[in-house]
Amino acid sequence: MYYKIANLLRRDVVRMTTAAGSGHPSSCLSCAEIMALLFFKHMRWDPKKYNNVENDEFILSKGHAAPILYSCLKHAGAIHYDLMKLRQKDSPLEGHPMPNSLKWVKVATGSLGQGLSNGVGVALAAKKLKLRHRTYVLLGDSELAEGSVYEALQLAAYYNLKNLCAIVDVNRLGQTGETMHGHRLNEYKKIFSSFGWNAVVVEGHDVKQLDEAFLKAKKSDKPFVILARTIKGKGLPFMEDKNGWHGKPVPEEMLSEALNYLPESKMPKFNIKKPVNKKILFAEKRLKNLTFPSSLATRKAYGMALANLAQADDSVVALDAEVSNSTYSINVKQKKPKQFVECFIAEQNMVGMALGLSVKGFNVFCSSFASFLTRAHDQIRMAALSGANMTIVGSHSGVSIGQDGASQMGLEDLAMMRALPGSVVFYPSDAKSTEKIVYLCKKLKGIKYIRTTRADTFKIYRDKEVFKLGDFKVLRSSNNDKGVLIGAGITLYECLKAYNILNENGTNVAVVDLYCLKPLDEKKLKQFLRKHGKKCIVVEDHYAEGGMSDVVYKALANTDVKVKNLSVTKIPHSGTKQENLKMQGIDGESIAKAFFKL
Repeated sequence: MYYKIANLLRRDVVRMTTAAGSGHPSSCLSCAEIMALLFFKHMRWDPKKYNNVENDEFILSKGHAAPILYSCLKHAGAIHYDLMKLRQKDSPLEGHPMPNSLKWVKVATGSLGQGLSNGVGVALAAKKLKLRHRTYVLLGDSELAEGSVYEALQLAAYYNLKNLCAIVDVNRLGQTGETMHGHRLNEYKKIFSSFGWNAVVVEGHDVKQLDEAFLKAKKSDKPFVILARTIKGKGLPFMEDKNGWHGKPVPEEMLSEALNYLPESKMPKFNIKKPVNKKILFAEKRLKNLTFPSSLATRKAYGMALANLAQADDSVVALDAEVSNSTYSINVKQKKPKQFVECFIAEQNMVGMALGLSVKGFNVFCSSFASFLTRAHDQIRMAALSGANMTIVGSHSGVSIGQDGASQMGLEDLAMMRALPGSVVFYPSDAKSTEKIVYLCKKLKGIKYIRTTRADTFKIYRDKEVFKLGDFKVLRSSNNDKGVLIGAGITLYECLKAYNILNENGTNVAVVDLYCLKPLDEKKLKQFLRKHGKKCIVVEDHYAEGGMSDVVYKALANTDVKVKNLSVTKIPHSGTKQENLKMQGIDGESIAKAFFKL
């Protein structure tokens, strides 16, 4: 029966990719028996209810094998789209799986090496929520060269995610040649076993061996991996185990020949085990009022606000990359330990896990130093494409962190986060604004970023202050201003220092707190600057490219407002906060001098 299903899937794949004129049939053909057994026997899922939280979850880490996934969903009755419209602009069947196109797809895949991290997040969510579902992740052997896979392996074992099953389609060939270990499956077994996983090696086209392996996985007391020896291009003799076919469909003139090799039959009757439909209800209660000292770092305020939020809402979970006593997410660990996940120094896996947790309804806040988040940019990018609901917090931003030096200074994070589709970017300056922004992020959907600073900053805002998405705050202004100083975070305080210097010299300026970089009410900012001197200085503890100045330049395009940017232009050096700000020309005195010259 399952051999028949496997060949039906193969026929679909060949026809789909030939019709599309592109795709990866050889990578689909190798995993046909795996997919047949998973979707039509071993997975518990309701093809009519994609949002049943007790459905077993499937993540196609080797996202280029999307056609065989679509075929499974079609034959199971989960979707009714025309498979022959694969990769067409009016079809939800994209070249790689995308959640915004197809609801059965929970995470975007196609950037290899990330699916297992997503699976760890989903499996951990099930464990926390006491759900019975299992998580299956299908990987290709080529992507096992990615370091993020091993970050996921070790954390899955650390949290004993015995509800997680990885299947590796070991078909030997990558895009350009043989993989690192080829068909030496015992090498893979040693690797997985050394990370604390139970591992079995099977012939990936032998239905009986696969069936037994899936049954063992369900009884495993550890995370489980099935290492399946397969043949790339299986079923088509001219393609089997042949290099050079990766990413190439069967040419139209060879289609009849190809289909002749794959027996045609009707879909056998199958019986998918459906789980009970269940809903998750997170407990929520009223937030407590927080009071802050007169001077407090925004990173500390973040930790206090997040812990307060976690105590009020069980859906809130904090992830941290082993710097929680610096980002202050440790407050959550101390007050609501079950809502804190230690991810250790593995930022790529942390973000991948955050995506997985968000899939199951958690409102995720993950934090690390802003500088270290850059190594997880691809995971953040894929989370954005997946429509993830998560807040990412980068602490220790800018040269103002002081003596630790350039390697610790996040100076490109604003550019990285602004570039993501649909992202929201905040840069609070004091404790109260940080608190209000944390609460706002909990309500907003999508990828949110909060940039926090290391140094203590004094109180600016009162408890009743309201912080809206896309807005800014005016801290100083008059009817005879000669211009505007725009800052955020640490540079807002330097702008206030410059305001005092300029004011003492008889020059009036306005001071703006650009706490929300994206989105921004550009019309409102433009009108304000035109009324207050038609010139401004944007001051940022960030490289010039992609930061606050770019936001303001965009808002003022094709206007008569004159703009000057003061930012980090040299490779930073160890020094005190004030020494570093002065070295880069973004301290109060430098701002005042620049304004006099403007």
